[in-house]
Amino acid sequence: MIEKSTPNINPILCNNCGQCVSQCPERALQLTDQGPVFRHPVTCTYCLDCEALCPTGAIRAPITVTWKTCA
Repeated sequence: MIEKSTPNINPILCNNCGQCVSQCPERALQLTDQGPVFRHPVTCTYCLDCEALCPTGAIRAPITVTWKTCA
């Protein structure tokens, strides 16, 4: 079984604005009383929209995704 990693959400920095949840193209996130959580982590495609949209920097990816271009 392959374990999939998702972006990390820092609850101390998160202000529960919900931007990450509303803008997730895969609907992998859900806003709870404690803040956003990955309700469907396997659907996360690592587009990193959540990281880019977070106004407080509460979401960070534990890996860097790079794309190799073919010449």
